Amino acid sequence: MKLMSFSVTNYRSITNAHKIKLGDYTVLVGKNNEGKSNVLKALIIAINYLIMHSRQMSQGYYNRQRYDESIYNWERDFPTSLQYNDKKTDTIFKMNFKLAENEIRDFRTLFNISTNSELPVEIKVGKDNIPKISIKKKGSSSFNNYSKEITQYTSESISLNYIPAIRTGDTAIQVIRDVISEELRFLENDDNYKNAQLIVNEMQQKLLNEIADKIKEPLHVFLPSISEVKIEIMNDKRIYKLRNDISVLVNDGVLTRLDYKGDGVKSLAALALLKTYSSKSTPIIAIEEPEAHLHPEAMHQINEVLRNLAQTNQVIITTHNPVFIVRDEIRSNVIIKGSKAEPAKNIKEIRETLGIRTSDNLTNAEIILVVEGADDRVMLSKLLPNMSEILSKSLKNGKLAIQEIGGAGNLSYRLSVLKNELNRFHVLLDNDEAGRKSFEKAQAEGLISEANATFSICNGMPDSEFEDYINKKVYCEIIEKEFGVDLNKSEFRGNKKWSDRLRDLFLSQGKRWTESIEKRVKMVVANSLSGLPDEDLISQKRSSLDALISSLEALSTQI
Repeated sequence: MKLMSFSVTNYRSITNAHKIKLGDYTVLVGKNNEGKSNVLKALIIAINYLIMHSRQMSQGYYNRQRYDESIYNWERDFPTSLQYNDKKTDTIFKMNFKLAENEIRDFRTLFNISTNSELPVEIKVGKDNIPKISIKKKGSSSFNNYSKEITQYTSESISLNYIPAIRTGDTAIQVIRDVISEELRFLENDDNYKNAQLIVNEMQQKLLNEIADKIKEPLHVFLPSISEVKIEIMNDKRIYKLRNDISVLVNDGVLTRLDYKGDGVKSLAALALLKTYSSKSTPIIAIEEPEAHLHPEAMHQINEVLRNLAQTNQVIITTHNPVFIVRDEIRSNVIIKGSKAEPAKNIKEIRETLGIRTSDNLTNAEIILVVEGADDRVMLSKLLPNMSEILSKSLKNGKLAIQEIGGAGNLSYRLSVLKNELNRFHVLLDNDEAGRKSFEKAQAEGLISEANATFSICNGMPDSEFEDYINKKVYCEIIEKEFGVDLNKSEFRGNKKWSDRLRDLFLSQGKRWTESIEKRVKMVVANSLSGLPDEDLISQKRSSLDALISSLEALSTQI
């Protein structure tokens, strides 16, 4: 059984959100106070009412007592502006389920009903706070005859795990206990477990009877009318305790109860536990703001966990964070705006909803080429338009932008920002120790893959950088004029990377070499380029630059 769509009418700020389509992984996004949390809470209420209905039916009563008003309270949850309208006084939840083949067969066997896969369930709650649950199947009176039984069948076929946005230490621990308790609950149907419970009950009661007798004797002295003292443990309380008094211990150098860890660790544990969750019924996992309390690195890890969960569960989340946006299936992102819910049409719409503000040169860019320094940006801005017609067009229309990060050490931070801005990107790094280490760090954090990066590799050189591509004739005269250094010396030869050779050359000619001077020299070289690749580049060393262009062209044609 799978939940295909959900509608809610007159719940808090939502007056009519009609047929919100739900897939394996659905992301609800919206600005603050637009109602995305209310949509999710409405769904939680509807599912909880179904589950409570199943438990009530199994205990022999149906809709004869007021439900827990912490779940729904008409005065609190029905729109205040409509509370004085005599005609519209119900909050209405509608869920449309899709039956699996075996469930369709169950309907024939259990209810003698032949049906298609669609099963619509409606729940109405009015001023009395009591839900009225019905099956709204058009053209079939049989569903009305078996409405209670079918509703119970439906409620027994789904399970819910809900993690709220406010995850204090206590709420995170309770989420963990609830999930574990739900798993342990299935033991209660096992015959061996039942027999073990009987043995425990008998042993405990025998001891409790002995204690009661000891209490009775001194009491009888003072109160002769006392004829009996009994000590009992209610069986349902005993069963509850067996699966709810749970401690989780985590060893992060010191083995400690999770209760004593920080809120961030507790929150992460509550989310991560779902990775191994397996329900005997169809599981729906609903999470408000999975990013709450999490470090950016942990967000990417949890996003991966949620994506994996969606392969065997239905996952529905609300978020303010672009990390959790579904990029490969845009319509899986549902935008909540003005009490309505609609699938997103494009990335731009999602960006506007999340309030993403990129810098001016990146406002319309869908692809970002990340480079280490300003000199790299200047050189590529000159060369790329003349090396690729596709990239020339992409740079002109703003589809492609080149962004410098001020050194390889800033790579991880910049990539996390770009992911938050929903950009596609490719990275060009120097093939030196700093470039390789920054890549490995970003890769370990789940921010980049081998396919996203190109290194400035020159054959025969252990370390190399972009300037190693450039023909010395382009900048030889200007460096001698600006810095008084002759490049036609032995110190500038060899297989060291360009900046190391230039440092040796400057020092050998009595010139200072500092980080500031290196940046100035590199900008002089960058500004000296004509932009014509046959004149500017050393043909034997440009193969990795050509590979970079192929990667960027592939990205451009994918969008």
